[in-house]
Amino acid sequence: MTTDDDRIGYLSGEPGPELDPSDSEELDDLRALLADRSVWARPDAGLEDRVVAAITAEAGGTEVVPAQPRRTRRPALVGGLAAAAVLVVVVVVAALAGGGGNNGSHELAAALRPTALAPNAEGHATLTQTDAGWRIELDATGLPRLSGDRFYQAWLRNGEGHLVPIGTFNAPDDVTLWAGVSPDAYGTLTVTREDADGDPASSGQRVLIGRVQN
Repeated sequence: MTTDDDRIGYLSGEPGPELDPSDSEELDDLRALLADRSVWARPDAGLEDRVVAAITAEAGGTEVVPAQPRRTRRPALVGGLAAAAVLVVVVVVAALAGGGGNNGSHELAAALRPTALAPNAEGHATLTQTDAGWRIELDATGLPRLSGDRFYQAWLRNGEGHLVPIGTFNAPDDVTLWAGVSPDAYGTLTVTREDADGDPASSGQRVLIGRVQN
């Protein structure tokens, strides 16, 4: 009797017990499908919508007719391979949309304008979603370097005025910050001047402020 481990070993090319002819024929077809470069090609922007529409139509009992149907002597196998192909497509689409690495990752931006405390300052921030949280790359000009017990603090603020600290720095060029909350909910980015006085709350001395945009 062929086990799942035997099938997995056969697909990976590992030596093992001889499979039943029917099992090996199905696995050979599946291996050929997965070896096809077109299966792993980057899908176009509308592929996800078409896959969802096809699945919805199938769930509602509507027959989805292929553009060029082919005769086959193994309808059960074709159905299984089609399901495998749909699964591969869904995984690829999810990887592209969810961000394996930086490709397809969710990215936002914020233009930072000055306040009366730093009228010559300006800046820009790029916010990128990662598995660890939101990486925020900040670059600004017009702010002097702070040192000693003085530093800059960056924050994300929501509509109710609640602040979440996202990092401190001395000079505002090429700064990398991190946020554990989504800028979709905490959509205002501010930078304040702070003193190391033991009080973690914001000083309220804002020098830059900007709204996060999609």
